Amino acid sequence: MALTPIPSSRSDMPTYQYQTLPTDESPEVITFEIKQSMMDAALAVHPETGQPVRRIISGGFRPIGLRSRSPEVMATSCSHNGGPCCG
Repeated sequence: MALTPIPSSRSDMPTYQYQTLPTDESPEVITFEIKQSMMDAALAVHPETGQPVRRIISGGFRPIGLRSRSPEVMATSCSHNGGPCCG
């Protein structure tokens, strides 16, 4: 029996954050979010203004119990006196 794929809705797509790149004409940086499929290519320009953009990578995932081997790395990336963040 063949399974029929369920069409995806925009609400179950990941939200990506973008930031405009400053130019001589527009030095102001604008940050915005857009829902896209993981299969879609990253945006190259702002959909409304045409200004060049870059995708911002934020957050992250670390399985519980996994810690950095270097205390220096943890200390420089955490504001909790060098202790583990969020875990």
